[in-house]
Amino acid sequence: IEIYSLHVDCKVTSRFAHTVVTSKIVNRANESREATFEVELPKTAFITNFSMSIDGKVYPGIIKEKASAQKEYDTAVLRGQSAGLVKITGRKLEQFHVSVSIAAASKVTFELTYEELLKRQLGKLELLIKVRPKQLVKHFEIDVHIFEPQGIRFLETDSTFMTNELTEALTKVQNETKAHILFKPTVDQQKINPELDETLLNGDFVVRYDVKRGATAGDIQIVNGYFVHYFAPHEMPVFPKNVIFLIDRSGSMAGRKIEQQTRTALLKILQDLRPEDHFSFITFNSKVAEWRSSLLQATAENMANAAGFVQTLSASGGTDINRALLTAVSVLDKAERLPKSSVSMIILLTDGQPTSGESNVEVIQENIQKAVNGKYALFCLGFGFDVSYKFLEKMALSNGGIARRIYENADAALQLQGFYQEVATPILRKIEMQYPENAVEGLTKNNFKLFFEGSEIIVSGKISNELDLLPVEIKAQSHASDLTLKEEANVKEKEQVFQNQSYIFGNFIERLWAYLTIHQLLEKSISAQEEDQKTLEAQALELSLRYSFVTPLTSMVVTKPAGQQQTELANKPTEAG
Repeated sequence: IEIYSLHVDCKVTSRFAHTVVTSKIVNRANESREATFEVELPKTAFITNFSMSIDGKVYPGIIKEKASAQKEYDTAVLRGQSAGLVKITGRKLEQFHVSVSIAAASKVTFELTYEELLKRQLGKLELLIKVRPKQLVKHFEIDVHIFEPQGIRFLETDSTFMTNELTEALTKVQNETKAHILFKPTVDQQKINPELDETLLNGDFVVRYDVKRGATAGDIQIVNGYFVHYFAPHEMPVFPKNVIFLIDRSGSMAGRKIEQQTRTALLKILQDLRPEDHFSFITFNSKVAEWRSSLLQATAENMANAAGFVQTLSASGGTDINRALLTAVSVLDKAERLPKSSVSMIILLTDGQPTSGESNVEVIQENIQKAVNGKYALFCLGFGFDVSYKFLEKMALSNGGIARRIYENADAALQLQGFYQEVATPILRKIEMQYPENAVEGLTKNNFKLFFEGSEIIVSGKISNELDLLPVEIKAQSHASDLTLKEEANVKEKEQVFQNQSYIFGNFIERLWAYLTIHQLLEKSISAQEEDQKTLEAQALELSLRYSFVTPLTSMVVTKPAGQQQTELANKPTEAG
């Protein structure tokens, strides 16, 4: 079985990435063989299309509601359950895998399309392409086109498998608003060494960039009656933070998790605290222990004491998450002499289920939400795969924070640190993005509790036909003052920007709007009451089907030629499983 052509074709237009992976395979044997197509794609992406064509006959993947697809599948397979075509393969990726039997001398072309909105983190947008052909490929290429009307501020490529020879196969061309990256290694350049037919191409190919930001009220782009508004202020004073690190030291954290990874990360995080920040540690197993009875300012002396404490962290016993969280909230409630205008947060790190004290997760969620009452942000980091991620995610989202799974591999300490860096510099709070009510519909989330330096707020919606000018008003609190920013977008002029861009897929802002809306509806449904949950999921399902996205509510049905296991399903895996 020979892969004679493998193309990854990616068009990024104003942060929205549309990637098509095409693999062409021929069976050089004189009997039928299995041809396999494997693509690793970012978890945040949605698959939107798949097809295979065998000797000219096309077998398309069809996207349906998950429940009805499953029913169809069960009938077809009569309970001979197969694992499904998509599974999570790591911290950032999931894998689409399909194989099909093809006759001697036959050819098959596989094509998979997925879309995602690139998310700005720590001042960079990142496009990740996973490369793993497992054999030398005659025609191999990665072709990336980027168009950013705001202008490209910087652009870099990075790869885990580059050699000097392979660097020669990489070209980058860029002007003010566009970049083209082409990676096209010959078969010889792909080889580990000239004698062996083994490929070097195995790992990540990453494009990182950021855009120029002139306008204070952000940047508005409009195509075919849909708009997107990007807002990422910078160089603003940082709010002092009051942080409580809530560390699980139950038995399951023993060994590498607490002694190396947690300690290493916390020591590094301590160095990143600003002098005006306040902090404390609470550790818990079946008992809850406060390091100090109140929050301390991040002075050199306090940090040195804290570092000494962190180095003694060890683990044993049960897990009383409920009491630990309630203790953290009460420490913040009682805190005195904190900077007047500051941001308070709790960062919980746990690797297990609540086993001591209150163990009913619904009761815990209710208790915490009542206690926090919108005053503080709760971030939940779940270490490994024994945690109930669903429980942590619901708790974080109900209390103005986010949840993240920390993968237990070698770089766990870096993952913890990286997460902290994302929330380390709050520069705005209570951000409201306001648009004229009578002229905009289907607006995505437009108010945000906190904005962290290096991230980006994105709001999208549909504007009514008659509108010539789209006025925008942003209200927010900065550390220095209350802000009001105003901007007016000329609809015709904005539409013009994309008119002559030949390689853009036409309705991309509409698709971006749908992608963002689905993500937000699903996120909202996690912390919603049961009745609302059904409504939110119904809306997300309708959009998933209308724009053909494989989301947690839809499935793609892949049908194969007669005589093989005919139907397989591609479902979207979620972190909560």
